[in-house]
Amino acid sequence: MVDERRLRRLLKRSEVLELFDLAAVRDVIDRNRGHRGAGRLARALVLYEPPPFTRSDFESRFFEAVLAAGLPRPRVNFNVAGMELDLYWPKRRFAVELDLFETHGTRESFEEDRLRQESLLLEGVAMTRVTGPRFAREPDAVLSRLARLLAERGAAG
Repeated sequence: MVDERRLRRLLKRSEVLELFDLAAVRDVIDRNRGHRGAGRLARALVLYEPPPFTRSDFESRFFEAVLAAGLPRPRVNFNVAGMELDLYWPKRRFAVELDLFETHGTRESFEEDRLRQESLLLEGVAMTRVTGPRFAREPDAVLSRLARLLAERGAAG
């Protein structure tokens, strides 16, 4: 088993030798989800990928947790059919919307969110919602369910 420190040294060496190919390494990780070491390799790659633009601390924390859990790297604040999605996996046509009462706590927002989810379904995009309190209370359960949802979307697509 190769620990994360050694992985980072190996990545650094491949970069010095001009052999490093981020897309190829990401492809290996995506094809080996659930295998020993895939999560460690994904975490070691964090230095090689620019952090995404996020609109809130919650988005940043959730994005980092997704990577730390060894899940595929999502696009952040990505536009699909004129709608900006908090996290989106294009190959799986799957999105996560992060909800805080402070930003969605009106009747109008409540109605708009339901219409938006329906519009995404019509575009072939499945979506789940994660609230700030739920993620704070049970992050492992949220990430475990997200992993299952992504796996189902991967098998379907």
